[in-house]
Amino acid sequence: MKILSILTILIGFSQCGSNKFVKNPPFKVAKAFYNNWVGGQPGVSGTKLELHLTNASEINFDSLYFQNKKTKVELTDLSDKLQVIGHFSTSKRADRDLILDIDPKKEFNNTPPMIEKFPFELKENEAILSYKKGEKTRYFKIENIKAVQPAFFPSAKKK
Repeated sequence: MKILSILTILIGFSQCGSNKFVKNPPFKVAKAFYNNWVGGQPGVSGTKLELHLTNASEINFDSLYFQNKKTKVELTDLSDKLQVIGHFSTSKRADRDLILDIDPKKEFNNTPPMIEKFPFELKENEAILSYKKGEKTRYFKIENIKAVQPAFFPSAKKK
């Protein structure tokens, strides 16, 4: 009885790791590229990842994982393709109030940053697209994503 339960547990764990990614998704990636952009304000920047997919009807696309970041997708229906866009912020600007003081007791109310472990190990030019077909969430790895010309947005002129 013990041997049977140990074998069941081992087989269960081995199946978890081997089926992480879908090898042949129901859609095709026609084009995949990204570009970095810099805004007019100091420290404001990001990356835009764009995918063009064919045969993508009846699929609910959810998130993109790219360069250790995750974002929800933005979908645009083109004539014969579906455009999937992910916007990733790389801004250095602090969005939270910090108390910095020589007295550590005054810094006690600072909240530590939330550090989330990234679920995938990817190269710089690889992304994961998560989608649902039916009830199950699936993951597809996109490799060899091309980097295109960076975009620079100048700051608005003051009146």
